[in-house]
Amino acid sequence: MREIVFDTETTGLSFSNGDRLVEIGCVELVNRVETGRTFHAYVHPERPMAPEAQAIHGLSDAFLADKPLFSALCDDLLDFLGDSPLVAHNASFDFGFLNGELKRSGRSPLAMHRMVDTVALARTRHPGAKHSLDALCSRYGIDRSHRVLHGALLDAQLLAQVYVELTGGRQIGLGLVSEQVVTTVQTSVTVTAVARPPRSFAPRPDELARHALFMASVTNPLWGVVAPE
Repeated sequence: MREIVFDTETTGLSFSNGDRLVEIGCVELVNRVETGRTFHAYVHPERPMAPEAQAIHGLSDAFLADKPLFSALCDDLLDFLGDSPLVAHNASFDFGFLNGELKRSGRSPLAMHRMVDTVALARTRHPGAKHSLDALCSRYGIDRSHRVLHGALLDAQLLAQVYVELTGGRQIGLGLVSEQVVTTVQTSVTVTAVARPPRSFAPRPDELARHALFMASVTNPLWGVVAPE
């Protein structure tokens, strides 16, 4: 099953009050395993950055001045999202901004039944505990030492690890593929790398000879006993 874990950074707390999205980061999971495909973009918000928001994510008006408008990158974003379930922490906040930007760009909003909220999952799994992303990373031993400021892609990558733990742990799927295409989408730029196919470890003739010699030395092996009829 394909799922997308995503996070956003914004100019403030309310799209309906004029705040806008400034960064989005998405991580692809297949059977709860990261595939290496991500989508990441900074967005020009068409309004000044609130100082309180900049203190959280560090994105200034000067940094965002040459970034594309959301309408210029939403096709790439929608292609990446596809029809997969969308996982976010306090998901109603991220969905509110993402759907607000889509409507503003003349696009249909994302269906709310696609929303998976990891805060709700954490409250069910760990009632009474702290449910912030930092707290959940600490609970599950996920390294967040490089998280000095909030960042959409970094937070989505951390949340992907938390989500796997919340839904059963790291050893969920053991499917093997012969070839994996790893793609990172940075706005309209795509970088692709093909992973090496798995090696075949067939026994060498000398290994087969040593094995046959060992088997011949076993006294009264169980596999030589004929079961009574």
